[in-house]
Amino acid sequence: MLSQQNCEPCKSGVPALSPTEIQPLIAELGSDWQVVKNHHLYRKFNFKNFVDALVFTNKIGAIAEDQHHHPNIALTWGEVEVKIYTHKINGLQKADFVLAAKISNLI
Repeated sequence: MLSQQNCEPCKSGVPALSPTEIQPLIAELGSDWQVVKNHHLYRKFNFKNFVDALVFTNKIGAIAEDQHHHPNIALTWGEVEVKIYTHKINGLQKADFVLAAKISNLI
């Protein structure tokens, strides 16, 4: 299971995952996450209010720090949008899917 793994740091020069390599990983995450342009993962989470969205955002931050892998997070009233990719290679690696699975487990 992806959520039971840890994010492995990416080394410079490692190629981003191909669409073929992405398929089994996104299948494990489920349909809530989207692969956008084979570049990043995206998901929007909806909440009843700002406070719940903020609490969730802070939980994501704690996981990101623990895993040393940091997503882009947009927080607005009742919504948290998460975009994940490996900045070092400007694309997707397995660690991105691991982080997404850990975030999904927060719900």
